[in-house]
Amino acid sequence: MSAGRSILVVDDEPEIRALLAGALAGAGYVVEEAGDARAALAAHHAGGHALVLLDLGLPDRDGLELVPLLKRAGAAVVVVSARDAVAEKVAALDLGADDYVTKPFDAAEVLARVRTALRHRVAPEASANVVRFGGTCAIDLVARRVTRDGAEVHLAPKEYALLAMLATHGGKVLTHAQLLREIWGPGHESDVEYLRVAARGIRRKLEGGAGDAPSAVRNEPGVGYRLAID
Repeated sequence: MSAGRSILVVDDEPEIRALLAGALAGAGYVVEEAGDARAALAAHHAGGHALVLLDLGLPDRDGLELVPLLKRAGAAVVVVSARDAVAEKVAALDLGADDYVTKPFDAAEVLARVRTALRHRVAPEASANVVRFGGTCAIDLVARRVTRDGAEVHLAPKEYALLAMLATHGGKVLTHAQLLREIWGPGHESDVEYLRVAARGIRRKLEGGAGDAPSAVRNEPGVGYRLAID
C-alpha cells in the first residue's frame, strides 16, 4: 500500500462508504473501508493509513473516541458526520481531528479537505520557515516578519501570535478554545471577542484592499479559525 496515498473510510452505511471510496479512488488514492470502530482500528493497525475519513455514529463505539487513538497512531483524521451541532465539531477538533465535514456533503469538498489534511501531515508544524497566503502575503516564522506585496507589515503581538499559530497548522481549523488557551492563557478560553478583534486587525492590515475577495483568515462560525495557505 502506498503509505502517503492510503485512506481508510469508516462509516456504517455501505452507500456512503461506496460514494467516498469511489471519489477517492478516482483521485488516485488507495482506499480501504470499515463499517464499525472495531474493524476500523484493526484495519488501521494493520495498514497504517495516511488519513482516516471517520463517521461519528458507529454502531459499536462513538466515533469521537477513535479520534485520539487514530491521531496517536499517526493518521490524519477528517470527520464526515451527520452531527452538525457546533459542540460536536468543537469536540472533534479539540480531540485532534484535522477537519470536519457535515453530511450531506459534496464529494469535491471532501477531496479538498483530504488534500489539505494530507499536506499538513506531510509538512508538520513549523516545518517551513515561510508560509504564503492570500496571494501576496507571507509570514516568516523564524524572523517573525509579516509581509504584503514584499513590504513589511507591523502586527500587534496578539495579532502576530494568532497568525503564526494558524500558519503553523497549515489550513487546519483551530478551535476558539485552542487558540485562546495558547495565545491568551488558560483563563481566557471563553473570551472569543479577543479572537475576533485580533482577526479583524490581521484582515485590515493585510487585506485592506481585497474588496470582495474571501479572506485568508477564515472564520468557522461557532468553531474557530483556519488560514487558507497558498
